[in-house]
Amino acid sequence: MANLFDHLELPNGKVIPNRLCKAAMEENLSDWGQVPGSRLYSLYQQWADGGAGLILTGNVMIAPDALTGPGGIVLEDSSSLLAFQHWAKIGRSHGAQFWMQINHPGRQVYASMGETSYAPSEVSLEMGNFSKMFATPKALSDAEIQAIIQRFTRTAQLAEEAGFTGVQVHAAHGYLLSQFLSPLVNKREDQWGGNRESRAKVLLDVVDGIRAAVEPDFCLSVKLNSADFQKGGFDQEDAKWVVAQLNGRGVDLVELSGGSYESPAMQGGSESQDGGSSSLQREAFFIDFARDIASVAQMQIMVTGGILKRQVAEQALQDDAAGYGVAMLGIARGLALKPDLPNLWREDEHVVTLPEVGWKNKVLAALAVMAVTKVQLNRMAHAKSPNPKVNPALALLLDRVKTMMRTRRYRRWRDKTSGA
Repeated sequence: MANLFDHLELPNGKVIPNRLCKAAMEENLSDWGQVPGSRLYSLYQQWADGGAGLILTGNVMIAPDALTGPGGIVLEDSSSLLAFQHWAKIGRSHGAQFWMQINHPGRQVYASMGETSYAPSEVSLEMGNFSKMFATPKALSDAEIQAIIQRFTRTAQLAEEAGFTGVQVHAAHGYLLSQFLSPLVNKREDQWGGNRESRAKVLLDVVDGIRAAVEPDFCLSVKLNSADFQKGGFDQEDAKWVVAQLNGRGVDLVELSGGSYESPAMQGGSESQDGGSSSLQREAFFIDFARDIASVAQMQIMVTGGILKRQVAEQALQDDAAGYGVAMLGIARGLALKPDLPNLWREDEHVVTLPEVGWKNKVLAALAVMAVTKVQLNRMAHAKSPNPKVNPALALLLDRVKTMMRTRRYRRWRDKTSGA
């Protein structure tokens, strides 16, 4: 059995110092111009000091008109590379691998941001009363799909130039590449839709494009849903098939998660935990999926979702009866409350207690969970300690206010840079 603090060698020969990863979170802390600044530098210095062997950034978007939130980061040719170089230096300051997560949201763009949203097909989000937060998407043309593939490649090249040690392509949580994989969203009848081979083509072309454009020792990861948790959607067998297709393409690690805006299983829900299950199943939401998918993988597998105790983390690294297991553990909300959790685990059995949001409305509860997490990130970005006693309703209200302010700033920036 692997130890939490064993190093991990990747297929390209690079080494991760231990088995703990600061997983991606939605920070919304960009400076003017959608670039990193002092707040993100402060936040990531704490994670770099905290002892994780791998640090993943939150979403870095490949296009200025396609952000998951108005405070998001964009990396393209017109971006200030100096700001990203400083960010990369901070993330690597204690020897961790520092990878940039790169993404396109597709239809998961807030209507208030004033941009046209795009998707494989004109299929809107179904979120009850919250559906109106998102505009009806426009189906991408073939030329637009090719341009997006090229943008993923270019952002990866720029990340390498800035000093990041790898990138992670986000193909989970209902974002654009996940939308192409889903038969519920992708209704196309051309080369980009139909059977799962065609639905996976965009992701595979993105992976191939990046691998060909960066150095062999630059790490390449993919974040993939183990399942969407929607009837008729992308499921576990689809995930196994996609991972098998990623074999031999220079992918060093696949991170497995699950869910989307419509079914937020990544927050923990009825699909992933229940009162009678073991602590491992309650906390490591996707561990059983991950071990099954690891049976077909030639790259390293990481699982993310709810790990809060060292004992649970150690159990999650154990192989199953067939000898398959995961090699890395992603921790998100736990590191929002205890940025030095890996160092604490080296010393004792430290446990993180997360604020609970037991609201009946799953969408509203998921938004509140995100808002509570953002409070912690914002506090750390201003050199304050996290506060686990934040009121979820108040956090959600404050997040809505801040989002409106950031949206106005984003739209001013877009008006200025697009010449509108």
